[in-house]
Amino acid sequence: MMLKAKRPVFYTGGGVVTGKASEGLTDLVKQLGYPITTTLMGIGAYPQSDRQCLGWLGMHGSYESNMAMHHADLIIAIGARFDDRVTNSTSKFCPTAKIIHVDVDPSSISKTVRADVPIVGPASSVINEMISLVQGHKIAHPEALTEWWEKIDGWRADREGKLYEPSKVGEALKPQEVIEALCRVTRGEAYVTTDVGQHQMFAAQYYKFDKPNRLITSGGLGTMGFGFPAAMGIKQNYPDDDVVCVTGEGSFQMMMQELSTCKQYGVGVKIVNLNNASLGMVRQWQDLNYKSRHAHSYMESLPDFHMLIEAYGFTAITVNTLDELEPALERAFADKHELVFLDVKVDPFEHVYPMQVPLGAMRDMLLSKTERT
Repeated sequence: MMLKAKRPVFYTGGGVVTGKASEGLTDLVKQLGYPITTTLMGIGAYPQSDRQCLGWLGMHGSYESNMAMHHADLIIAIGARFDDRVTNSTSKFCPTAKIIHVDVDPSSISKTVRADVPIVGPASSVINEMISLVQGHKIAHPEALTEWWEKIDGWRADREGKLYEPSKVGEALKPQEVIEALCRVTRGEAYVTTDVGQHQMFAAQYYKFDKPNRLITSGGLGTMGFGFPAAMGIKQNYPDDDVVCVTGEGSFQMMMQELSTCKQYGVGVKIVNLNNASLGMVRQWQDLNYKSRHAHSYMESLPDFHMLIEAYGFTAITVNTLDELEPALERAFADKHELVFLDVKVDPFEHVYPMQVPLGAMRDMLLSKTERT
């Protein structure tokens, strides 16, 4: 099935990361030349900077990854569980695809989407067996694969330069710009933790991870407050690496008292607060589904984060404009052992896109406030 497919896609999840199977997965995908997409928890299992990587898929996944999944004739799922953040409506999920599903947990196979070929086993050993099986064999339809890549590249080109509207002089920063600048300054090599909300999605979309275990997030558990202590734990284990918590002003207040722990033990994490003065993801859903009738989504009693951080004896930097952003990030990462807090004021009206249309197929997406597929 893998060699005969005309429109194949690898769909890989957190099981590849926890199963330490990233190296084998990369070898297999490279050997076949097929496109690959990952779940949020599988980010970094395959290098995101590589052409064959379509990004991650699902509710806020990339346009090309969702389109490729919908039109695939074979999905090779490894260490992924077909959760509702990926599939959207299961009755409309990838209607022309056969599914090979590899998982260490037999109860996950065919739980929500029926597998045509169920394989129970650890990701690493199954991938190694797959490599040995396809080695020395040619794919049956190379011309079809060429056409498939042309289609995927067309979807990519459709969205090039249209992912978001950059901020203009005098306007509030766009959160996407902040994450892109963070990736440049850290050369894509930092350990990045997140809390939950819009900032979590922007971090996953615009920071490019080429290694596993570099994006540490609570995924769909919705755990506000997760990011800061997670960053502290990573920094204790990797004191000479850059560790940054990307957070929002709502999430950070859940665990901000851990600044005391950082002071006590000299934990030099960096904190990038995408401050839009609201619970952004809640407000986004209220904008889209409730005609912008906002209830309990605006933070009307925020502290002065700059003064708060300085009260603990740490360095705080407030960023209001694009020209202030990169110098502030350079300053923050100048000393790997210093805790620095960046309070970045971002556009409070920005939404996370793409966004799947609820109860639709994978190809049904809102692309902006005015566009949809």
